[in-house]
Amino acid sequence: MTVVAGGCHCGAVRFEADVEAKPELLDCNCSMCARTGFLHLIVPHENFVLQSRREDLTSYRFGSGQAEHLFCPSCGVKSFYQPRSHPDCWSLKYNCLDRGHGLSPAIIKFDGQNWEEAKARL
Repeated sequence: MTVVAGGCHCGAVRFEADVEAKPELLDCNCSMCARTGFLHLIVPHENFVLQSRREDLTSYRFGSGQAEHLFCPSCGVKSFYQPRSHPDCWSLKYNCLDRGHGLSPAIIKFDGQNWEEAKARL
């Protein structure tokens, strides 16, 4: 396991997480991820520490309402969120990790446009 740190653009949101050195990233094509370029680094809740205050985040839900998208209210960046595909994990935005983390990820395509079928294949 490797400790990584990251956060939003302005630095108001900060986190640390224990992750595999060679993680799989999910590249989803759903309406949200396709627009934001979100590469998902899935981290169990117990391996994640939010260093800033959760109540300072802005929440957005759509569709089924199961996913909770959390944004920095200052800069608007979603550096992590609660995905519906992994209710016991956080999804970290790979591109929001601090530089120099040393991870060697593999990218896996996830067909979020056909979510039910894609989830069944995970």
